[in-house]
Amino acid sequence: TMLGRSGDGDMIWKKMHLRRASGTLRDPCSEVYCGPRVESEKEVKAVADFIRNHSSIIKAYLTIHSYSQLLLYPYSYDKSLPSDHRELDDLARNAVEKLRSLYGTKYIYGPGASTIYLASGGSDDWAYDLGIKYSFTFELRDTGQYGFLLPESQIKPTCEETMLAVYHITDYVLDHLY
Repeated sequence: TMLGRSGDGDMIWKKMHLRRASGTLRDPCSEVYCGPRVESEKEVKAVADFIRNHSSIIKAYLTIHSYSQLLLYPYSYDKSLPSDHRELDDLARNAVEKLRSLYGTKYIYGPGASTIYLASGGSDDWAYDLGIKYSFTFELRDTGQYGFLLPESQIKPTCEETMLAVYHITDYVLDHLY
């Protein structure tokens, strides 16, 4: 389900849906189906409500997806950069270096729109616009050979290397509370 980027999420969702939001499809069988409406699944709504109700005390938001070997930060819905993009870029670069240190897996990092493509409805953009400064999306292994069907032999290494990056980000956030 796609999330709106402001208190008027339904309007943003409707606008995006009417023009087939970038990076999503209206076909429910598609891997990039955006859902029938914003927060249409009860689990998504529950998480979104929790985040909205606690955004003043949440200091980081990490979302984990597959696949592409990317570490993205806002924005994906357009090519503008957040005001603290230099800090986010440095943090992403260092997190990717930590990740690579275990198995040599190479990740690309940067703002979603310029690193991969324009994509509407990303939860990292939504969380950032709620005031959660350290908002990132991990796109895990691989780069397309297996796609969403990662072999079992790669699951544990993917978790291990990703956790190094997660630990780096969380340690940084704890040292830079805002």
